Amino acid sequence: MILNRRRLLSDRARLGRWGERRCERFLQNKGLRTLIRNYSCKLGELDLVMVADDGTLVFVEVRSRADETFAPAEATVNLAKRERVAKAARHFIAAHRIEDRPLRFDVITLILSRRGAPQIRHYENAFVP
Repeated sequence: MILNRRRLLSDRARLGRWGERRCERFLQNKGLRTLIRNYSCKLGELDLVMVADDGTLVFVEVRSRADETFAPAEATVNLAKRERVAKAARHFIAAHRIEDRPLRFDVITLILSRRGAPQIRHYENAFVP
């Protein structure tokens, strides 16, 4: 694990991709189905778009961090980021002609611990655009 941890810490993009995969599996184990990963448009990016058991479309912002020395990971999803996610979600909905589906915006954080498994926290309905 130490070698893998060092490799993850040396490359932020690698840590982000690894964290997204781990968080996606975590959410799938909670019953969500993956619709798309890393949806990108001119207005922004969506880390994960998933569907809950009840048909709710779930837009997930993933935050992976080595630690939380300076601030909690969820605090980095500030107003500007929430607005970009909401704009990208509206674009996704329009592009795929999705109508009359309940929507939800979640935040999931993964903190790489010094020992043991990473800590994952899931915030359902983290924000309403």
